[in-house]
Amino acid sequence: MATDNPDRMPDLAFRLMAATMAVKDQLFPTLNKRIEGFSIQSGMTLVDYGCGPGRYTTQFAKILGDTGKVYAVDVHELALAYVRRKMREQGLRNIVPVLASRYQTDIPDNVGDMIFALDMIFGVKEPVTLLGELHRICCQEGVLIVDDGHQSRERTIQMIHQSDQWTIEQESRDHLRCVPVRNRSEPNLGTLPRPSAAQP
Repeated sequence: MATDNPDRMPDLAFRLMAATMAVKDQLFPTLNKRIEGFSIQSGMTLVDYGCGPGRYTTQFAKILGDTGKVYAVDVHELALAYVRRKMREQGLRNIVPVLASRYQTDIPDNVGDMIFALDMIFGVKEPVTLLGELHRICCQEGVLIVDDGHQSRERTIQMIHQSDQWTIEQESRDHLRCVPVRNRSEPNLGTLPRPSAAQP
C-alpha cells in the first residue's frame, strides 16, 4: 500500500528520532517496566500503530509467543525497514509490518485485542480519522492504549471525545485505556474521574 499521510516526517528526521530512542533506551532502560503495566497476554493480537523503529513492537512480540501476533503499523517506509531488520536479527516471526496510507491499513476488521498508539498522537493532524481506523480494527472486547506524548492530557482527551468512537475506561499518569463504542446510539461516556497524584 503506497503511503499518503500528512504526518510523515522527512527521512533524516526519522533517522535522528530512531537514533535518539536507541540511546535513550540504553541509558534509561525503563521500557520493559512500562510494558509490564499493559497486562499483555501470550496469544493475543496486538496493533502497534505508529510503531516507529519498533522499540515496543519487538518487546510485544517476545511476550506474545508463537501463538500471538503484532501488527507493526507506520506511515513511514523507513519504520518498517527498521522493524524488518530487527525481526531478522532477533528471529521474530510473529510481527506483520503494515504501511498505512492516510491512516488506513489493510488489517482485517475486529482483530486487535489491544491497540497501542504510543508517543505519536500528538503529531497526528487528523485524529478523528486515525481513531476511526483504530476502532475498525479493534475487537469487541479490545482496548486502546494511548499516551499524550508531547501534548497535554486535556488535548488527548479532547481528541478522543471528538472521535465519538471511544470511551475512556481508565486514566493514569502514563496513559489512557479506552474501550470501543460499539453502538453509535450509545453515548460516549467520556472520562472517569482523574486519579490522584499517587496513582501510577
